[in-house]
Amino acid sequence: QVQLMETGGGSVQAGGSLRLSCAVSGKSSGTACMAWFRQAPGKEREGVANLNKYDSRQYYADSVKGRFIISQDNAKNTLYLEMNSLKPEDTAVYYCAMVPGVSCPVFLPRVAAYNYWGQGTQVTVSS
Repeated sequence: QVQLMETGGGSVQAGGSLRLSCAVSGKSSGTACMAWFRQAPGKEREGVANLNKYDSRQYYADSVKGRFIISQDNAKNTLYLEMNSLKPEDTAVYYCAMVPGVSCPVFLPRVAAYNYWGQGTQVTVSS
């Protein structure tokens, strides 16, 4: 069983930065697809970025390209999302997600593709 726990959310003014962390615990295979999603009030959950655990290749939604960076620290079993130049429209609950045993060499924003999820962390960006 895999557990994911996000930390690092908070409130920030537009143009600011935040870094989210997702601690991964429990059994997982050597390869995996790991991702960040977000869900704003009244909207569907949307994929933000995903990372192929094997080679750390990254893929992003167009809305965050050039502003967000997804990364991993294998020694700490932690996934990160560095968010820069934040905008009010980035306000949402952010979730990390994982599907062990598969690779993701493309942007994979499909919610149903992931079978492990964290509880979410709120990010609020004020103008």
